[in-house]
Amino acid sequence: MTCSVAVASSPVFSPSRIGLSCKTSPESLTLSLISASAASDGSPSTASLSSSSPLRRFQRGACGLRTFSKEISASDFPGFDSSSASASPASESSSFSLASGPTSSCSSSFLKRKRPARLDIPMIGMRAFDPPGTDGRREVEVESTRYSVYCKRGRKRVEMEDRHSAALDLGGDPHMAFFGVFDGHGGSRAAEFVSENIGERILEGVMARREAYAGIGVEEAVKNGYLKTDAEFLSLDMEGGACCVTAFVESGNLIVSNAGDCRAVISVSGTAEALTSDHRPSREDEKNRIESLGGYVDCSRAVWRLQGSLAVSRGIGDSHLKQWVIPDPETRSIKIQPGCEFLILASDGLWDKVSNQEAVDTARSLCLDSHEKPSALSACKKLVELSTSRGSMDDITVMIVQLSHFI
Repeated sequence: MTCSVAVASSPVFSPSRIGLSCKTSPESLTLSLISASAASDGSPSTASLSSSSPLRRFQRGACGLRTFSKEISASDFPGFDSSSASASPASESSSFSLASGPTSSCSSSFLKRKRPARLDIPMIGMRAFDPPGTDGRREVEVESTRYSVYCKRGRKRVEMEDRHSAALDLGGDPHMAFFGVFDGHGGSRAAEFVSENIGERILEGVMARREAYAGIGVEEAVKNGYLKTDAEFLSLDMEGGACCVTAFVESGNLIVSNAGDCRAVISVSGTAEALTSDHRPSREDEKNRIESLGGYVDCSRAVWRLQGSLAVSRGIGDSHLKQWVIPDPETRSIKIQPGCEFLILASDGLWDKVSNQEAVDTARSLCLDSHEKPSALSACKKLVELSTSRGSMDDITVMIVQLSHFI
């Protein structure tokens, strides 16, 4: 607030006008107070704030300045001509007042800038704000008798980098199938490429094993599928990478593989059993392998990272770190028994917030113990919601495979 007071006979200001300005933002208000020295009887004119004034509610705050007066004498100001000051009674004292009552000794005028007209902005889908080159997907869900999957984009992600793949009745065999969950980093291109190709490469290895390479185990065929997919992606000279977890079912056998921190957990009569181990730089054998190749592992932002950047030590792609990030999967094969209920394949967005047993307990209540119709899709959604409620900002993909259909 800025205030200016004019004293009678001042060479700078008019002796008959006192200005008081008050500016606020976003609205600007101007108050002008004029003395009534021209009145014939020497008494000040009266002015009051209108009862309908928009500033009436500000009167008490603005009128905290009360009337003051002080006689000006020659002893107070050397050189001051007292005769001119006593020319009129009104000039013997200088004062201003801003009163709240109707008898305030001033005339006021108030100017108020009008508020701009309200803008009506039409509601449009958030998809319009997706970056160019992205597909805009936020949720993906698939439900079938033998498997279900639910994917949800992270709250702070500009695009969903998770992908999944499922192929049933391979080679016309209802007991042969492939499932996979892929978590991309540095973009979705690697995860997209892997989801479209790795299943075919693994199937090619398995079929070749059946025809001509009977001495090669299915684990080796799966590994070859991973290596071929990685080589093909690198040949495209594309950036980014992807972590993988896959499950191949053949003749009642379950072959689970992973490269990265995607995980597979099986429910055996309600007990959770992890079939994979996360490939992180903090794992002792992975750390030793990286350091033996001239790399290093350090802790950055409370996460152990390879070369100070990547939080996983295996995966498809990552050409700039290929010396240390290998695509070789770890594989485990088990026989599907009657006690094997379902298999959970999920990205680290789930496992960072939900334990293995908690995931099995949550899914089991909806897949098997539900009083209504069992729903694996509802179980997938419940797990995603559980992780999100605990603060996960990452993309989350959960796939549940009903193993009873493959015995």
